[in-house]
Amino acid sequence: MENFSRPPIRRIVTGLSENGLSCIAEDGASPAELTVDTRPGYRVTNLWRTLAAQPFDAPDSITEHQGVQPPDGGTVLRIIDVPPEPQDAESRQAAVEATFKEMFPDAHRPSAMADAAPHPGMHKTTTVDFAIMLEGELTAILDEQETVIRAGDVLIQRGTNHAWANRSGNPARVAFVLVDAPRRD
Repeated sequence: MENFSRPPIRRIVTGLSENGLSCIAEDGASPAELTVDTRPGYRVTNLWRTLAAQPFDAPDSITEHQGVQPPDGGTVLRIIDVPPEPQDAESRQAAVEATFKEMFPDAHRPSAMADAAPHPGMHKTTTVDFAIMLEGELTAILDEQETVIRAGDVLIQRGTNHAWANRSGNPARVAFVLVDAPRRD
């Protein structure tokens, strides 16, 4: 099997020194990096999160983050390395199921549409997501359409059913900022 691993993400966090002057508080790997054994090359690096009405100098709480959703009223910043997806449908389904089960069990995955879904990774969140393509390309799959996003492209995902597929044959790296959004009931 080909090695699709990417270099780790360097996280640099600023702060204030004892003298009240700006400084680098942290510089290194994120303490919240997640992988799935059954999906080599797939890595989620959670970098920062904010809670509702949190002051800018609140302590780092990223290691407490679970799942895909940001905290209520908050945000989460993550970078995902996505290897090319398996060509055969059974392996693709197994990879997606393992990812959602181990990393994102809180993602809403409509089961009623599962057989008719355009991709096994279809899900939605109650968020506005800013997907910033850093490297490679991904296909953004929606219920009725899909589009390829490449390095430099930005997709704004607004609480709709969607999936991501790497059909390029090369690794991809994408940054996501998820912003919790009020639910319309």
